Amino acid sequence: MGLPVRDQMRYWGVAAVIFFVLLWALGNVLVPFLLGGAIAYFLDPVADKLERLGASRVLATAIITLVALLLFVLMALLVVPTLINQSVQLFNTAPDLAKNFGTFLTERFPSLLDANSTLRQSLDSLAATVQERGGELVTTALSSAASLINIAVLFVIVPVVSVYLLLDWDNMVARIDELLPRDHAPTIRKLAGQIDKTLASFIRGMGTVCLILGAYYAIALMLVGLQFGLVVGFVAGLITFIPYLGALIGGALAIGLGLFQFWGDWVSLGLVAGIFIVGQVIEGNFLTPKLVGNSVGLHPVWLILALSVFGTLFGFVGMLVAVPVAAALGVVTRFAVQQYQQSLLYRGLSDHHLTDEGHVVPDRTDAD
Repeated sequence: MGLPVRDQMRYWGVAAVIFFVLLWALGNVLVPFLLGGAIAYFLDPVADKLERLGASRVLATAIITLVALLLFVLMALLVVPTLINQSVQLFNTAPDLAKNFGTFLTERFPSLLDANSTLRQSLDSLAATVQERGGELVTTALSSAASLINIAVLFVIVPVVSVYLLLDWDNMVARIDELLPRDHAPTIRKLAGQIDKTLASFIRGMGTVCLILGAYYAIALMLVGLQFGLVVGFVAGLITFIPYLGALIGGALAIGLGLFQFWGDWVSLGLVAGIFIVGQVIEGNFLTPKLVGNSVGLHPVWLILALSVFGTLFGFVGMLVAVPVAAALGVVTRFAVQQYQQSLLYRGLSDHHLTDEGHVVPDRTDAD
């Protein structure tokens, strides 16, 4: 005989509380392990594909590790230095951009920007603040990131954790399956399968879309000649997982920078705008339907809410677990709604009748 529903809810509630307490208490310690687990989850289908082609799990893991190492070295040698240099230049150029923007407004709207106007004083104050605090802001951000997440430790632990988890992924899943409560194992497997489908579509699919679009935006903007094209492409690709937000922010940033660099060269400005229009067409008609699918199950508002709440409560580690938890909650909520719609609370007594003993049973016509 299974446990009463009240006792089951108590146990699951205690497990959830323990999970969130550990997440809050050990957040920074868990970061490399969560990153390693995410990488292993992302690459598990590749390892399974290599196994189907005849490779052992060890050989498949070794092949993936070598390819990943090669890509990392290429990125470290070719892309990362340029990205850092452009980011530093963008921060250094920000005061001049603010000053040029003020000059631009002064030339075209002189009546609105006299020396004593509030808007003129605000622009001058903004330019002075950026110039004085820009370098300090970058230094503080880097030192804070280094204090929260030890970069050296991440570069050592994350690859090791990823390799070990990727090697033993199927064994771990089988072991967890053995530990499921027998009465609820079929339901848990069903829900876990739906969660996995949602995460696979979103994390693997959208991760690939972000990489493709980020590379496209960066390369195209650099070919057009935009000064900070690599940084803009990186930012646009990074936030592409939120629909339309990547293109809007990246497009606004690129066009804003292009106005200062290409003012009067409307062909170049048109090319910058066209790059993001083409990117949206490619994403909406080819990349997202092919790599993600049409029904991911994660509404953009629900995703933003999860990222905001978990980021506020648990910091960076909260943002890492926000998407999996949001996907799990979404699947469990849909399951709960289905159960509710099949319950007597929702359907009432219209399709049922009372027996002489007082029990509620479906009508014979419904049962048939």
